[in-house]
Amino acid sequence: MNGNLKLIVCLSATLCTAASLAQDASTFAATTPSVAYVYVASRPANASATEIDAYAASPNGKLTPLNGSPFQDNEAFLTTNGKYLFGVNSTTTDIDSFAIGAEGALRYVTSTDYAQFDPDDCGSAGPVFTDRTGTDLYPLVFDGDCANNYYQSYRIKAGSGELNYLGSVNGGAGSFSGIYLPATFIGNDIYAYSATNNGCFYYGVQSFKRDANGLLTSGGGSATLPAAPDGYRIYIPELVSADPTDHVAMVLQAANPPGCQNNYPQLASFTADGDGNLTTTNNSANMPATLIQYVNDLKMAPSGKLLAVAGTNGVQIFHFNGGNPPTAYAPLLTTDNVNQMFWDNDNHLYAINQAGGEMHVFTVTLTSYSEATGSPYTISQPQSIAVQPETPLLP
Repeated sequence: MNGNLKLIVCLSATLCTAASLAQDASTFAATTPSVAYVYVASRPANASATEIDAYAASPNGKLTPLNGSPFQDNEAFLTTNGKYLFGVNSTTTDIDSFAIGAEGALRYVTSTDYAQFDPDDCGSAGPVFTDRTGTDLYPLVFDGDCANNYYQSYRIKAGSGELNYLGSVNGGAGSFSGIYLPATFIGNDIYAYSATNNGCFYYGVQSFKRDANGLLTSGGGSATLPAAPDGYRIYIPELVSADPTDHVAMVLQAANPPGCQNNYPQLASFTADGDGNLTTTNNSANMPATLIQYVNDLKMAPSGKLLAVAGTNGVQIFHFNGGNPPTAYAPLLTTDNVNQMFWDNDNHLYAINQAGGEMHVFTVTLTSYSEATGSPYTISQPQSIAVQPETPLLP
């Protein structure tokens, strides 16, 4: 499964640079401690399949390719749980499992056909995510019953990466402007949330509950949204991201459905009670507007103190203040279109620009922010990104 061929003749300056970086990778781990491994599913120019570009991140955010990278594995969506990388295969109905080696290298171990658990034979898997402990895996299956999206649940078998199917739950009829993001777990690892918005016609916040065996079920919780500002009937939830305690950040768009508006959305913070219900004290007057009109991704830092918003015109950072409204912190870190982001445990934010063929790395703390050394990195058509900290995000 892995590609280990070495390029002998440099065809361009770009390829020469890539080859040189690959040769230096073998000495990287011995000379510089890595803080995270970064995996990007990308599609090389004129290629019919994707590959996985893998990097080690140094404490200053500089990336060095891992030995064996790129790995010739045809994946579309990625996630990790500390020991394994999971990918949704681009050409088959499989979820592929890869063991993560001591220095981040990938080794294929097994595949699970998710279609065998789709009785209507309509769906195709999209984003995958784990619970906070990395014990269970949840792929989103588009049109799982030929009308609605479904989340399947799998227990990850320790020591093998095999997946044991547990069941599935209705995940809603659509997404925000075709953006499908995984649900997000709050700190208790029991309740998870996602936003559904299909053309500002079907919309809402969905809650899920993780049972003791890992099965994701309908949570039954409600989300009480703030009153919309004058001239609008309602706030429509677009994206959500939870902190490590009981708070959920949410992108809200004021609208008069049916139909969406093109305002700059606002950010709100909600608090989950013991039954998974979401409420907020935020209101239209104190919720900050983003500088990003069309939001693609929303990611909470592991600390729960910083919130990143990404979209068609860049990345913006906010201070996240628990149940109080978020506050604007940094200007746009880039004006490139950013499709997906992930944080590591050492204040680095990794962001891919699919159209531009780049990955940005930013170093962001509560008091400073900058683009990391060597960023942005050129990656051909990056499709998906997953980040595995050397020190796991969660126990």
